[in-house]
Amino acid sequence: MSDSPTPVTERPVLVELAQRLGVATDFWDWQGRHTPIAAETVVAVLRAFGIEAGDDESARVALQDLDEQPWRRMLPPIVVGRAGSTVDVLVHVPHGEPVSVDVLAEDGTVHAAEQSDHFAEPREVAGALVGEARFVLPADLPTGYHRVRAAAQSVEADTLLVVAPDRIDLPDLPRQAWGLMAQLYSVRSRDSWGLGDFADLATLGRWGADVGADFVLVNPLHAAEPTPPVEDSPYLPTSRRFLNPIYVRVEAIEEYGDLPDAGREHVDALGARLSAGNADAALLERDATLAGKLEALALVHAVPRSPERQAALVEYLEREGDALVQFATWCALAEGNEGDPDRIAFHAWLQWVCDEQLAAAQAAAVEAGMRIGVITDLAVGVHPAGAEVWTLGDALTTGVSVGAPPDAFNQIGQDWSQPPWRPDRLAELEYAPYRAMLRTVLRHAGALRIDHVMGLFRLWCIPDGAPPSQGTYLRYDHEAMVSILLLEAQRAGAFVIGEDLGVVEPFVREYLAGRGVLGTSILWFEVDDGNPRPPESWRELCLATVGTHDLPPTAAYLAGDHVRLRDSLDLLTRPVEEELAFAAHERESFLRVLREHGLLRGDGSEEETVLALHLLLTHAPSRLLGVQVSDLVGDRSTQNLPGTYKEHPNWRMPLSGPDGKAVLLEDLPDNGRASRLARALTEAE
Repeated sequence: MSDSPTPVTERPVLVELAQRLGVATDFWDWQGRHTPIAAETVVAVLRAFGIEAGDDESARVALQDLDEQPWRRMLPPIVVGRAGSTVDVLVHVPHGEPVSVDVLAEDGTVHAAEQSDHFAEPREVAGALVGEARFVLPADLPTGYHRVRAAAQSVEADTLLVVAPDRIDLPDLPRQAWGLMAQLYSVRSRDSWGLGDFADLATLGRWGADVGADFVLVNPLHAAEPTPPVEDSPYLPTSRRFLNPIYVRVEAIEEYGDLPDAGREHVDALGARLSAGNADAALLERDATLAGKLEALALVHAVPRSPERQAALVEYLEREGDALVQFATWCALAEGNEGDPDRIAFHAWLQWVCDEQLAAAQAAAVEAGMRIGVITDLAVGVHPAGAEVWTLGDALTTGVSVGAPPDAFNQIGQDWSQPPWRPDRLAELEYAPYRAMLRTVLRHAGALRIDHVMGLFRLWCIPDGAPPSQGTYLRYDHEAMVSILLLEAQRAGAFVIGEDLGVVEPFVREYLAGRGVLGTSILWFEVDDGNPRPPESWRELCLATVGTHDLPPTAAYLAGDHVRLRDSLDLLTRPVEEELAFAAHERESFLRVLREHGLLRGDGSEEETVLALHLLLTHAPSRLLGVQVSDLVGDRSTQNLPGTYKEHPNWRMPLSGPDGKAVLLEDLPDNGRASRLARALTEAE
């Protein structure tokens, strides 16, 4: 990037090309200011598409190619419609040839399409005249994945037709269902191998059901590195389609019981060593946990399986197909075991075990009485050197990374280092990688949270080597992205929650609400002109919470820890005294609202204030209310500080109480603070 960037407005041809490809040439920032994008940024992002536009002549050539693309193919790469509505399809054929179109539905039935009046001048493409016809697909098609087929005299083609539900509705719930939010790795039991696991998730679900909760929302459970060192952030996985074996409870695998005595003793010793520190509040050590589990899991994998268990494994392997083989191969390569079929089989088996144990956790939560159960979380993207980059190829864009522009909380912007989907290639692939990923994260969930749901509409893309502030937005076909999401959710019997915080285009929330996707409302961010918005005015279709994993727990936030922590790491753009004064004013404004609602007398103790803040959410029409487990027990540790890498020990904080001592799952039934808050929310229904 040059020191003196060229305004993109000085290159009208570049502006037209960028806009045709969904690359923004300007945007409105978090302070409402109109901000133009530098030409150098636009050129760099277009280069990620394989398009050179460094000068106007190359941009004109690229524009001409774009104009011809639809005319070179008989049908578009994908067609998206909604149940109950017709959808138009443009068909391109040699000029003068008659053409017919029909739909082959998933169930094998054939539905005729009708040609409608349409006139377009024939176009010469590659020396031949091409005509254009318009067909209308019927409105009574069932939801599903169908094929549009077109046939002319000399050419025929077919393409994917997605018919999605117009909207997806919540299950039968009380006026406001409340539930738990947890960073699973931090919520441990006495038997955890240093990190919370799938068995702990089942225990948390059962305890939550006992105290009146209807769901437990967890961090992304996506696959990380297959061998140490492992990435701490669950939001920077190697694959979003597959699961992280670090969450496996070794003793819960059926074959563990069939280990020979020596093998059982060795596995038990590994577990005892890793669980010994659970009662301490020391930082979590993923590398040690993963190393110990891999050693133990290799022994369990070698135990012969019963015919029934082997059949279940084979069924899983056949269902996941080549994608699982490729992922397992990448895992073996990452370990240094190139070409080792036994190791590839081991990593494929691990995914089966993960799938079984997550299914068991969801079943335990629902059987205990939760009406929703586990809510899984979908990260924005993947590690730039991870499995998906290797297996999906050019479906992911290289040369840019995803992040966020500067906003009120992260005033220098953020670079998440993740390669974004390449929109044009995703369409050519009929969204197959996206569909497969959604199917996995929804398979054993009552609902799915989409982190940074605005990414289904546009992503802030930063050219390699540039600061986060010098990026631009890359736009996606949100109708296709959301429709596929809703279709997969419908098939899984789940619903969707979108994390729509930060810079959001005005129409996005309205569009998502119209399709039944819940938004997210954070108490601290629900302000107008510096004053808290009355909870009674909040959205109905949303998950309401006091805080989030990207903020300190509520007790710490009330104390201004979020300001002091950022100041200690030079992340503020205003003087710390000014930020602290703002935080104190903000805190007092919320305390005033609590007093006005009769929820707090005077200043109140820290516990009383945390409880009152959560009860304030019950005055909102929001359909869901989430409580962080850290708030239930009075934790003060900041789990993640956006904008930092190693400066703060992100994602390594164990669950602890206000005294800094570790809190285990076995402690929750007798934790008075947790019981009081849970009881208050249940009684408020």
